[in-house]
Amino acid sequence: MYPHEHHQHDQPILDVRKLSVRYDGRMALEQISFHLHAGERVAVVGPNGAGKSTLFKVIAGVLAPSSGQVNVYGSRPRGHVCIAYIPQRSQVDWRFPVSVADVVMMGRSAKLRPLTWPSKQDWLIVNQALETVELGNLARRQIGQLSGGQQQRMFIARALAQEAELMLMDEPLAGLDAPSQEGLLSLLERLQERAVTVMVATHDLQQAAQYFDRILLINRQIVALGPAEQVLRPEMLMRAYGGRLRLVEGEEGLLAMDDTCCEGGEEHGHAH
Repeated sequence: MYPHEHHQHDQPILDVRKLSVRYDGRMALEQISFHLHAGERVAVVGPNGAGKSTLFKVIAGVLAPSSGQVNVYGSRPRGHVCIAYIPQRSQVDWRFPVSVADVVMMGRSAKLRPLTWPSKQDWLIVNQALETVELGNLARRQIGQLSGGQQQRMFIARALAQEAELMLMDEPLAGLDAPSQEGLLSLLERLQERAVTVMVATHDLQQAAQYFDRILLINRQIVALGPAEQVLRPEMLMRAYGGRLRLVEGEEGLLAMDDTCCEGGEEHGHAH
């Protein structure tokens, strides 16, 4: 199936309606509804176990909702190659013997006919994606030899090679030093010029306010969605985090820390 044949461009790029997900006997997400427009950058914030990773997996079509629905340009996410899900780095086996270029070429796989080799055009697109994220000189390097920031850039290059219009990035800034974070955030700004829609899960409220058009604050339900000045209010943050919220002034600004960072939920990354 070709990537755009079921796009209805009069529909939002993402429309989530009354989405609920239950597993292991508990509600991971409950009655989530929102929609995004092409080119928006949205930060997703909330405590660990709030359902951020679950939300991304449902939007990407890798996890089925218990109820409700997700539409991408008017149809269900499965089969859309315009969605790129970029997982937490901790979920990747970095010892796997593949090069940076190999991983980026994986973004072309949905475009290739079965049992065919990549064409010159496919390699051209891969090389352009690598140049866009400034990894052209590292194309042949094994993926475990990259720094954390370079690993995230590689995944963005794979999404670009895939011609993704919606990128879901789960904690891409976690564990990166300040220059790597700045580089990644400026790269996200350049993606906006291409009308790529980006959702990023993050714990850094300062960055969420500074670099994103809207903030989605969730704790299994939507607590608030809107510009930073509406969402990052003390009463809203208390509703999302409850007594578990600690606001810590870091080098880069305000971090939302979660006292129960490694209990329960499906997410274990937290601010450093």
